[in-house]
Amino acid sequence: MKTRTRFVTAILAVLVAIPVLFLPLPRRIEFDTRIVTVASIQRPPSVVFDYVTTPAHWPLWHPSSLAVSGSVDHSLDVGEQVTEEFRVAGRRGRVVWTVAARVRPSKWVITGKIDGRSAGTVTYSLTSTLSGTRFERDFTYRAPSLWFAILNWSVLRARIQSESDTAVLQLKSLVESSPQQ
Repeated sequence: MKTRTRFVTAILAVLVAIPVLFLPLPRRIEFDTRIVTVASIQRPPSVVFDYVTTPAHWPLWHPSSLAVSGSVDHSLDVGEQVTEEFRVAGRRGRVVWTVAARVRPSKWVITGKIDGRSAGTVTYSLTSTLSGTRFERDFTYRAPSLWFAILNWSVLRARIQSESDTAVLQLKSLVESSPQQ
């Protein structure tokens, strides 16, 4: 009888615990992740800025960017939006990016929404150096649930960091191989 009671209690505990993993986390609990990637690019900050802030270029250098639509043919200004089809860490989706800040040629910030929910923030910081530009890409996102936080910690974060590292290396290569203006 004790064994059956323990078994039933264990099953009930699991049935209660599983849904808790998928409940939205309260705003006061911060499970934010920052993915930071830096490169030295041998071009002036204005050239790098104009290139990275023009969405039509994103699929050329970022492996997660599959396609972009909307205002894609120019460097976006504050308030402008673009829709991006992506595959991040194996997950496909669509995000709407809105430019939140723009200080040419030193800083550009976009905030993303997927199905109306916050999907993160990407910040590009560019600093003039003797050889060109110090480019920093900072992608910050929040875990919406405990399940996502566990998945992020165990698998996703490393994959996203790797994709970001590849992206910035490809950006550097593309910009440096383009003719100087």
